[in-house]
Amino acid sequence: EDEITLFERDMKEFWIQFKISYSTEQINQTSALRDLCKETIEALSEKWSKKLKEEDLMIEKIQEYNNEILQQSKCIAEKEEQLTEIKSKLNEEEEQQKNLSDSIQELKEELTKRMEIKSSKKEAAKEKEERVSKIKTLFKERLGLEMRRIHDEQLQFIFRHIDHKDPDKPYMFTLSINEQGDYEVTSCTPPLDCIAELQLKLRETNNFSAFVANIRKAFTALSYK
Repeated sequence: EDEITLFERDMKEFWIQFKISYSTEQINQTSALRDLCKETIEALSEKWSKKLKEEDLMIEKIQEYNNEILQQSKCIAEKEEQLTEIKSKLNEEEEQQKNLSDSIQELKEELTKRMEIKSSKKEAAKEKEERVSKIKTLFKERLGLEMRRIHDEQLQFIFRHIDHKDPDKPYMFTLSINEQGDYEVTSCTPPLDCIAELQLKLRETNNFSAFVANIRKAFTALSYK
């Protein structure tokens, strides 16, 4: 009986020691496993935290790039708008320059024509003046006729060598153009009865030389009376 009791006691002590030993080992293993898990979790947390921070930085960079691209796009759009305005102004200036060049060319052509006309008129006037000068010289030398321009754009005709008793005695008349554009004798010394008839004939025929010759004949006839 003592041996059985002793055996039972030994068995109980064995189981107690076994349980204690097993529990301690289990606790140690569990603690080690827990510590490993904790370290792993901390390492993973740190790793993922670092990755998240990198991703956040990347997102910030991407956002910055997007903002920069948006700003550059806006700037490019403004530059394109300005360029369009500049092109439009250049086109307008080119059109204005073309119109100005055309106007200058037209003015040059018009000026050339006017200069040609003026030159032609000047030459014609010069020729006319030369003819009148020759006629005046001829009339003065052969007919004793002198022509003068007096006030109000009138022409005075003075005949000499008519009165054989007094060759220097003047016979004169004054001629002008009236508002209707017709010849008009404004004075005649000495008076001629036929002056109105001669004036009318001059207006009808416009033959000025014949008119002057007829007046000289009339003065000559008068000198014999």
